[in-house]
Amino acid sequence: MKKLTFVIGLLFLVSCNKEIRNTKLSGNVFGTTYSVIYHSEKNYSKQFDSLFAVLNHSMSNYQENSIISRLNENELVEVDDHFIKVYEASKKIYEETEGAFDPTIGAVVNAWDFGPKGEIEQLDTLKIDWLMRSVGLKQVTLLDNKIIKSKGTFLDFNAIAKGYGVDVIGEFLESQNINDYLVEIGGEIRVRGMNAEKNHLWKVGIESPNFEGEHMISDVVELKDEAMATSGTYRKFKIDKEGKRYAHIIDPKTGFPSKTSLLSISVIGENCMTADAYATAFKTMGIEKVKAFLKDHPELKVYLIFENDNQEIGTLALNGFPEN
Repeated sequence: MKKLTFVIGLLFLVSCNKEIRNTKLSGNVFGTTYSVIYHSEKNYSKQFDSLFAVLNHSMSNYQENSIISRLNENELVEVDDHFIKVYEASKKIYEETEGAFDPTIGAVVNAWDFGPKGEIEQLDTLKIDWLMRSVGLKQVTLLDNKIIKSKGTFLDFNAIAKGYGVDVIGEFLESQNINDYLVEIGGEIRVRGMNAEKNHLWKVGIESPNFEGEHMISDVVELKDEAMATSGTYRKFKIDKEGKRYAHIIDPKTGFPSKTSLLSISVIGENCMTADAYATAFKTMGIEKVKAFLKDHPELKVYLIFENDNQEIGTLALNGFPEN
């Protein structure tokens, strides 16, 4: 009897000491890809798919029956909690950046063929001025869970919703008592804890600007309990019939593609939603305005990749952005 007890106890000890490996899940979502690595053997792919479906129903401009699509068709619909969180964060960042981040630029984005509708039109200053009349988040109001806006205003949360989706997945994992994870959607990242399987902090790469579509890493940084989002013009652009290249980030103040020397902006923050939005805003602000803005925002760490006057690539790390 003692020998049997000893064997059972030994088996229990071996079972308890079994190494838990990371689970790695990936797939397609929001018109891009996602990858999630977390320290657990449970498979949460079904839960992820359910969360993605809820977010798409709330804020996807590519789904005709989504809440945001119905709003853009001027229906009076009640918005959900996800929509409210993203709207309120957008409003805050819109005010802080003096309109550099503006999700009502959607009608102009469509005209430049970077949104779910439209193609590159014969755009001139008069056409842009007419479209810009409907731009400005100050024209949009949340009242009793309903969005009040002018008929011409087109909402597009593309520059913040992807980061928010990263946060939603991360928060779900934390609700399951998983504290070591990395969530990535289309290059936007949130990490907590460490890569427990490899026993070191999460390492993420910063891509080097390349208009030819090649993926090259210019730097690798370590993150802990942070999120990082990157915005740039080197990967997503359009070419019109005359062969002109247009950046996908439209300046909310001019209605034209952003014209700065910045090629890429990476922002580290506490959550991915705000990092995503600030990365977009900084692209239109330019280097000097970004530097001035960050003096009042020490919580944001920023890494800029730019082209100097000699058409050489330069980098600038601000507010303690980690460098190797």
